[in-house]
Amino acid sequence: MIFRYDQTSDMLYIELASAVSTESEEVAPGIVLDFDEKNKVVGIEIEDAGTFIDLSRLELSALPLANLIFNTDVSLQP
Repeated sequence: MIFRYDQTSDMLYIELASAVSTESEEVAPGIVLDFDEKNKVVGIEIEDAGTFIDLSRLELSALPLANLIFNTDVSLQP
């Protein structure tokens, strides 16, 4: 699972699986689900994310993680 945030557009994308999205559906205002060819959700797009989510904090609890990778793209920093 990969979280990507674009500060310029204030859009958060949560990639749930490495698959090609073949269809998208807006399920609530500003919330778009991406589906693969088998109709499984592969991603979640949240527009205007800063108005819905406290982006200054991410908490992980009881996840069976094999790898935790922190990747900071300095081009997105203020």
